[in-house]
Amino acid sequence: MTRIHLYISLLFGFISLMWAGECNAQTCRVKAGNGASGAKVYMEVYEYDYVKKKPSFPGGDAKLVAFINENRQYPAEAYKKGIQGRVTCSFVVNTDGSVSHISILKGVEHSLNQEAIRIMSKMPEWTPGMHEGQLVPVRVIWSVPFRK
Repeated sequence: MTRIHLYISLLFGFISLMWAGECNAQTCRVKAGNGASGAKVYMEVYEYDYVKKKPSFPGGDAKLVAFINENRQYPAEAYKKGIQGRVTCSFVVNTDGSVSHISILKGVEHSLNQEAIRIMSKMPEWTPGMHEGQLVPVRVIWSVPFRK
């Protein structure tokens, strides 16, 4: 077997293992606060792409976009300075549909980041996600655009 054939065989073997691993729901940890000793406490949540039934905003994605547009208040100073961009947020839709653990994955500027968090914290309850017949907490990633 030539060296290139060996590399190809190894690559396909690795890819096969990766696909086999995707058959189960994937989870991640989000910071849930600090414990009594001051140590960070994490909770395990499911990733959006890996649950059987995805959590959904009331009315779907189009209604979520409308909600963001209706509630967004462009910070005056940022608007005046021409600061714009997309603030990418992460949040958890809990098993009761409530939204928690909002964080910024990719920010633009402090006031825009804070406005995105404010909007996300005002969201109504979602329909929770399900996996294997169980309600599960799911991490969702969504962006809030700011443009003049």
